[in-house]
Amino acid sequence: MNKLKIGFFIDTYFPMIDGVVNVVDNYAKRMCKFADVIVFCPEHHKKDYNDNFEYQVKRCKSLKFFNYDYNIPFTQFDFKLKKFLKNCNLDIVHIHSPFSIGKLGVKYAKKYNIPCVASLHSQYKQDFYKATHSKFMTNLLVKMIVKVFNACDECWAVNEAVAKLYFEEYKLKELPKVAYNGTDMLPVEDEKLARREINEMFNLQDSQKVFCFVGRLTLLKNILFIADALKLVKDKGIKFKMIYVGNGFDEKTLREKVSKLGLDNDVIFAGKISDREMLKKIYARTDLLLFPSLYDTDGLIKYEGASQHTPTLTLQGIPAGCNIKDGINGYLSKDSIQEFADKIIKIFENKEEYKKVCEGAFKDLYITWDKIVEKSYNEYLRLIKEKKNL
Repeated sequence: MNKLKIGFFIDTYFPMIDGVVNVVDNYAKRMCKFADVIVFCPEHHKKDYNDNFEYQVKRCKSLKFFNYDYNIPFTQFDFKLKKFLKNCNLDIVHIHSPFSIGKLGVKYAKKYNIPCVASLHSQYKQDFYKATHSKFMTNLLVKMIVKVFNACDECWAVNEAVAKLYFEEYKLKELPKVAYNGTDMLPVEDEKLARREINEMFNLQDSQKVFCFVGRLTLLKNILFIADALKLVKDKGIKFKMIYVGNGFDEKTLREKVSKLGLDNDVIFAGKISDREMLKKIYARTDLLLFPSLYDTDGLIKYEGASQHTPTLTLQGIPAGCNIKDGINGYLSKDSIQEFADKIIKIFENKEEYKKVCEGAFKDLYITWDKIVEKSYNEYLRLIKEKKNL
């Protein structure tokens, strides 16, 4: 049997980094070990990058989108891309966004009668309303993306909560299947050495409690909520260090908030950390990950933390918390700054219970991308076979 030829279609890619980009990269670099993989994505306005990947990357002409770190691709005017697509002979299309490049993938799949899968990563409705401040426009845009997803053979949601959201609120024609995210991280080989290295890097005391957030510094991620809660924790006399790993459009707002709350000596802005080994050590040193994002559908942070036996505190009733069981493999709080702060304090009052939750996070949530990708590859083979038998 010839190698499967897989096309991943995504409307943003490196050097821009977010959860969806990381998912596609992890899929592609594992799939390319036993398949031919092409990632279709836009050019980025930063020109000092190179596509030195194990797999092939095909860029589309694009323009920068205002003050955001995203580019708008123009697939209809990229004739080189169209020529390339005509000759690339894909066996399956997997789209990771429903916009220009995602639509291109759907169109290609329809033209050549091959299967098309869509991964549902984001709460687009929130994005649309933030951009338009109009319910009418938001609903119109939601209908547009749902049309794209409904044109695919299957939709895969990142968890059960997202599957339910897209079926009941977004009105997909079928309940999506669930394809969980994973992590590329392995447990640190020497935890004591990792701890010592991070202590020296950030001037931490070994006895200090360390909290951490990893992700884009945007208000959508509830980053100010964390700061407000930590102010209440500090007022209770609890000593800690909070590390924000990442950068983003609202970093200045967060820094101003931290200063206003008198947390300058308690908060560390680590910036974007692309070194996965270093990030792994930060997870290992962290006692609790704080992730109250109302925006994220899943959050890779909880899987990455679980790889190092580090639990996550998130909010009840949100998609990102749907596979966290409070006091078993992580922690849940009501959407209240006071209750979030109280929960942080309570977590560390019982050391034995905390240790059990750390083990629960590793046991229940830690799964490698290798296992995820192997399962997805078998699903691709099933879809191809079903398409041929129609």
